[in-house]
Amino acid sequence: MTSFSFVEPSYGGRTLGDVLPAIATALGVDVGFHDTELVLPPAQRYVVFLVDGLGHRLIEQHAEHAPYLHALLQEPGVAGVPSTTATSLTSLGTALTPGEHGLVGFTSRIPGTEKLLNALFWNKDVVDPAEWQPNPSAFARLRSAGVHATVVSKKEFVDSGLTLSAFRGAEFVDGDKIGERIAAAVTESAVSPSVTYVYDGDLDWTGHRYGVDSAQWRAQLGAIDAGVEQLRESLDPGVRLVVVADHGMVDCPNEFRIDIDEHPELRSGVQLIGGEARFRHLYCSGRAVDDVLATWREFLGDRGQVLARDEAIERGWFGTVAPQVRPRLGDVVVAAAGQTALISMADFPYENLLVGFHGSLTAVEMEIPILIC
Repeated sequence: MTSFSFVEPSYGGRTLGDVLPAIATALGVDVGFHDTELVLPPAQRYVVFLVDGLGHRLIEQHAEHAPYLHALLQEPGVAGVPSTTATSLTSLGTALTPGEHGLVGFTSRIPGTEKLLNALFWNKDVVDPAEWQPNPSAFARLRSAGVHATVVSKKEFVDSGLTLSAFRGAEFVDGDKIGERIAAAVTESAVSPSVTYVYDGDLDWTGHRYGVDSAQWRAQLGAIDAGVEQLRESLDPGVRLVVVADHGMVDCPNEFRIDIDEHPELRSGVQLIGGEARFRHLYCSGRAVDDVLATWREFLGDRGQVLARDEAIERGWFGTVAPQVRPRLGDVVVAAAGQTALISMADFPYENLLVGFHGSLTAVEMEIPILIC
């Protein structure tokens, strides 16, 4: 099989699921989180600012547009698999691996059906978030120990399926603009002990629409850089600020896009296609798994890694996998290499409108900043 230069997660090391356990240790609070190699300085008040789409390598490559962030760069952290928002935010919010919390992609099969759950645009009439992700959030566990735990995000996200899966138990404070979010972070972090989580999705949106190699994205990065500096200056000196991201991003030009529907052999034996363009879950019919594996491997060659579900689990891509989560994973999973995008105009026509993508295990997608200031 072709060798790939992928960055694979080391859960319990420096992943998103290790951030809140490390903060709990820094606060001196023990609520039974797993051990982690991530060490943060002792403090009684922490603010976690997550910038959607702010990959570690993207900061490295754009020092002139993000001088404040660039000066803070240290050893990168690593996203989970797939490197996508719903999976990553739930790992942060629950301190669990994707295989434990069960949000295993942008879209994934609802077991026993031929339907997909979209983890960002969640239909709560079909799937109850508390049943899909039944574990208590890390914020709820911290609150049970007397820590003031707050989520600051856009008002539209207050009762989304993703918020309820990842952050239920935290106090939600809405802030649609960066100034509102900064003011809320200052207010909420005045309480001791406290953890305040702030989310900003504008960079990710800009990258999807225009690409990371665009004037628009670079301008938005500059705005984020200024916003982080303003947040640090606004916070009390006794508050520790940690800046993280959920994933990076890669542009996929048209010549690197493969429309699955133009190649009937790729549909053979596949009942349902999930995931996203950089990381596909393939749900197979009957005993077609071996044939699907062989066909996709031969077709993609070095353009993507194709694994059976058990192979991906054994590689540790999803961490510990709970029994109820296992059937949500594709019988076959496909991680795109290079700038390849695996689109389906029949199932996901909107994907072809995007410029920037994420979800796979390349370094630019997987390596995330963990910046302490």
